[in-house]
Amino acid sequence: MAQPSAQSPRRLMALQLLLWHSILWAGQEAAPLVSVTSLPPPLPLPRSFLLKSLEQVRKIQAGNSVLLEKLVSSTKCLSQLHRGLFLYQGLLQALAGISPELAPTLDTLQLDVANFATTIWQQMENLGVAPTAQPTQGTMPTFTSAFQRRAGGVLATSHLQRFLETAHCALNHLVQP
Repeated sequence: MAQPSAQSPRRLMALQLLLWHSILWAGQEAAPLVSVTSLPPPLPLPRSFLLKSLEQVRKIQAGNSVLLEKLVSSTKCLSQLHRGLFLYQGLLQALAGISPELAPTLDTLQLDVANFATTIWQQMENLGVAPTAQPTQGTMPTFTSAFQRRAGGVLATSHLQRFLETAHCALNHLVQP
């Protein structure tokens, strides 16, 4: 059996460093490998080049800040929209049997709200910001009489209308550059 050489700990350390490096986020590879304090003396670069480079860094930082702010805002907005639509799906389901003449309209409204909630969820998944599981429906009211279903229908649909107006404004805001 071979004796461990003096280089074995170095090899092990090198392998560990390689492993850690491969685990780190890919974007880290673009970062400079030396710190600013350990840089060699500066090369005689033209001042105009340095000033232009500094301005480009500031411009990129500003653009990145705006993008990050938009992404965070979009994520919060989409999440709130999805939760609200999910709530209204349950409320509309609780209105089942409100009346035979309103049943087709209620069915269409339920389908439209469900489709919109699914679209929002898919967009969150595409952006990689969807929670690990969709929310679960909490306890929904049960309407035992025709009067309760009609009163509940008025309340649920009027609140849904206000929610959709707010959603419309929020989505318009996100569209703005």
